[in-house]
Amino acid sequence: MKIGIVGLGLIGGSLAKAIKKNTKHLCFAYDINKKAVADAIQQDSIDGSFAPNQLSSFDIVILGLYPDDTISFINENLTYFKKGGILIDTCGVKEEIIKSVDKKLNEMGVCFIGCHPMAGREFSGFEYSLDNLFEKASFIITPTENTNPEALERVKEFSKEIGFLRNVISTPKEHDEIIAFTSQLAHIVSSAYVKSPTLLNQSGFSAGSFKDLTRVAKLNENMWTTLFMMNKSALLEEINQLMKHLSEYKTAIETDNSKALCDLLREGRELKEKSNEINAVK
Repeated sequence: MKIGIVGLGLIGGSLAKAIKKNTKHLCFAYDINKKAVADAIQQDSIDGSFAPNQLSSFDIVILGLYPDDTISFINENLTYFKKGGILIDTCGVKEEIIKSVDKKLNEMGVCFIGCHPMAGREFSGFEYSLDNLFEKASFIITPTENTNPEALERVKEFSKEIGFLRNVISTPKEHDEIIAFTSQLAHIVSSAYVKSPTLLNQSGFSAGSFKDLTRVAKLNENMWTTLFMMNKSALLEEINQLMKHLSEYKTAIETDNSKALCDLLREGRELKEKSNEINAVK
């Protein structure tokens, strides 16, 4: 196959490297950052570059762009995509993206499949991309009623080819609701946590738990702001749940209620253990 990647950041760059490492597909890239493209060619991460008006030459086009840029790029280049070709995105929200472009692309004869590679780093840019970033990772696919079954199978096979451990099929709505909890809330909690004035005095007093909780506070605020706002309803529900549970712990400590506190901690431990068991089975 001939594959085109739009956007050579961390995800797009890592996809390009994974394609070159694990398959014999031809891989080309487009990015407004000419240095990223030049570096990718120099490192043999891609076979060459292309311009948007050449999009019709690709069997699969992968968009490695921020959500707003993904929608804009599709709308601006709608007539260039290959009829019968496959277009996938890699954004961390799905409903808003699909609502904005799926019908238009379907009318043009282009199969759009919303996807989300569940892997990343606390760094951005092609220079941090890795050819093994997706090894043992999940590849979420969110087909709609417009999705061609053959195209869906092709994307599933392609994800396995480049190193993903498994495909997870979801509706766009379910994706956004779960990702609000597993990813977006975690970034908000981490960002809020590091705002304690104690942060600047933690040297020598921190170990694994501190590192785990603060790692994702180092984020790209522009991208995450867009992701949060595009998934506002689901994310607010998770924030409300967290605040409710935090208030329970706060009340138990304030009132010296050791039993209540112990019960809350036990409930949390048991839920985590149950979650581990369920995910081990899957």
